[in-house]
Amino acid sequence: MMKPLILYDIPSQLPGSYWSPNTSKPRFVLSYKELPFETVWVEYPDIATVLKGLGLTPKKRPDGSDIYTVPVLSDPNTGALIDESLEIAAYLEKTYTAKPIFPHGSEMLIRVFDSAYPNDAHPSVKLIYVRVAEILNPVSAEFFRRTRSERLQLPWEEFSPEGPRRDGDWADLEQGFNRGETLREKSGGQWVMGETFSYADIIVASRLFWYKRVLKEDEWARISSWNGGRWAKVLDKVQQECHLAGYELPDRC
Repeated sequence: MMKPLILYDIPSQLPGSYWSPNTSKPRFVLSYKELPFETVWVEYPDIATVLKGLGLTPKKRPDGSDIYTVPVLSDPNTGALIDESLEIAAYLEKTYTAKPIFPHGSEMLIRVFDSAYPNDAHPSVKLIYVRVAEILNPVSAEFFRRTRSERLQLPWEEFSPEGPRRDGDWADLEQGFNRGETLREKSGGQWVMGETFSYADIIVASRLFWYKRVLKEDEWARISSWNGGRWAKVLDKVQQECHLAGYELPDRC
């Protein structure tokens, strides 16, 4: 009998808890492939300790220091321990071949898509970061604000403050979605690969899911209205295709 796989994720104060775009990707894949899995919740400050305890090899920052990140997937059926959402997807595709997510030999092209998509579709990360900090549990919120300020070398108070700078962030975000719409029109079908569902659709949906979960209801409604209401429909279609448990979770108030 197959043992449930274990997904390491970051909790929040939201119903259902999950929210992160990176950890949502393997959650979508596991659900699409109908693989049983359990979630282990790890607060931001505890990630390094927990992953060290698992024996995971850290990645390196530009300065050479160690960094541990989620998602991480543990498969008790094979003994595998994998980090990074794309590598988890590749492992699941190779190990559990039913319902492919890299159809027609598309893994290389989807890897390129994965590396390019966030840069084009998400230029205003500081606006989203502000909302992320609001939904995290206090211990993770403090860690998140401090580390993002250090990473961007910017005081937290200057992350998308109300007024002209936030208006500019919204304008940049909408431009990113407009570019995404222009590309999507070239697919010739309901999915990124035309009429074939793939991991590329999960990449798109996971970012939309992030926005829906962390933004306020009126802010998500704003995004949902762009490009003829396409993006809420895209998210809903992918969630239904993946049979994602809890995809009907309520929006943030």
